[in-house]
Amino acid sequence: MPAPSPHLASMTGFARHRGEGHGIAWVWEVKSVNGRGLDLRFRLPNGLDAIEPALREVAQKHLRRGNVSATLTVRRDESAARPTLDPAALDAALALIAEVRGRIPDAPAPSAEAVLALPGVLRAPAAEEDDEAVEEARRGAIAASFRAAIEALAEARREEGARIGAVLAAKLDEIEALVITAEADAATQPAALRDKLTAALRSLLDQVPQLPEERLAQEVALLAARADVREEIDRLHAHLAQARALLAEGALVGRRLDFLTQEFNREANTLCSKAAAPSLTATGLALKAAIEQFREQVQNLE
Repeated sequence: MPAPSPHLASMTGFARHRGEGHGIAWVWEVKSVNGRGLDLRFRLPNGLDAIEPALREVAQKHLRRGNVSATLTVRRDESAARPTLDPAALDAALALIAEVRGRIPDAPAPSAEAVLALPGVLRAPAAEEDDEAVEEARRGAIAASFRAAIEALAEARREEGARIGAVLAAKLDEIEALVITAEADAATQPAALRDKLTAALRSLLDQVPQLPEERLAQEVALLAARADVREEIDRLHAHLAQARALLAEGALVGRRLDFLTQEFNREANTLCSKAAAPSLTATGLALKAAIEQFREQVQNLE
């Protein structure tokens, strides 16, 4: 019996990647949930919209399905944004203060904060935003960091996929055990049908002559043919083999397993509709419940 592939991937996951350089620091947060296809949504600060096409290309190389949201937070390096002192402006300000105090002896000395607040004493940091080379370096570093974030997300999805694969393999074992039980239950169908037909006729015996044993056997045979579940059992075994093969294949099997689960359901429903023996009805209902649990897990696979 093949084991689930290590390449199975979930569609749910989360990753964060931090970076800094070129006067800024940033954080990427990427998360994904189930989706029919691949839906990428970006939240980027103003001025970085131009890199979105390249980011989409990176994500599409690592992911195939899922609703993926990527949020970028950027802040400037405070040390790089610190203003600098203009010595000439400070000397001019101090000379002016000394002149004023010479004319007004009782005037209080200004605080250092007040002196620094005078126009020109502190020089604003250079506007790196106007330097295209710096901007290009920033964009490149942010894009490289996004690639690392997407790779971490893909790894998280594979780890979750491995867990789901183990759950699905165990659920297939449960389904197979129920199918084998259904085979044994199906063997009691003719006797159950005969009992039901006999009970139905017993209430008519006072009004209708009793059917010959041979005719009764013919009626039971007709009902048994209509209630024969061997085809459903055979198809369920075939679906089990195919499901295990897909789990062993691993990559991008979620949609195919989802379609296969519909076939499982179809056979289980037919089996229940044909059931005459109470034991087969009970097994069929348990089978439908196990298939539904299998389907719920399959919905998470890429």
